[in-house]
Amino acid sequence: MVRFVLASGSPRRKELLEQLGLEFEISSAHGEELITKTQPSDIVEELSQQKANEVADRFAQMYKNDTYVIIGADTIVAFENAIMGKPHDEQDAVRMLTQLAGNTHQVYTGVTLVILKDDERKVVTFHEKTDVHMYPMTKAQIEAYVETGEPMDKAGAYAIQGKCAAYIKGINGEYNNVVGLPVARLTQELLALGLIS
Repeated sequence: MVRFVLASGSPRRKELLEQLGLEFEISSAHGEELITKTQPSDIVEELSQQKANEVADRFAQMYKNDTYVIIGADTIVAFENAIMGKPHDEQDAVRMLTQLAGNTHQVYTGVTLVILKDDERKVVTFHEKTDVHMYPMTKAQIEAYVETGEPMDKAGAYAIQGKCAAYIKGINGEYNNVVGLPVARLTQELLALGLIS
């Protein structure tokens, strides 16, 4: 039997994984994030590996008869190759949104699958990139959005699936990648590995 484990406490990733109809449990990674890479695509892959491997270490003793698939993910926003994490405070959120408004930026999500089977460990890592085009926003619109509190725990200080949807002109790439998990690409990878049918 194949058991899936999501190495994330993100409610958004939980909802996205549920869309696939997979049964899974949640076991969040709590380790410190250590970044040694510089390119956004490399950084999200590195961080997703750290999360998946940390949780896999916990499960390594438990999977005597079953196959465990640990799914780790990390999402970052990049504008002109500068990385935007979660805002430190409201002022920081205003700064980020002022840069993004009226421009195109990239959202990268790295995903790592750690497959534990028969005392073997297989690691598969990939990333998806989505270009996001935003309409211009006035200073008042940015400040009003930040006051809702929605941007404060989001990379790039916005939620495409939330109130910021009003300012998203269009995207190139997978929509769910921007939310936090590229479920279409994930499905293709799981199919290729024979973990789902």
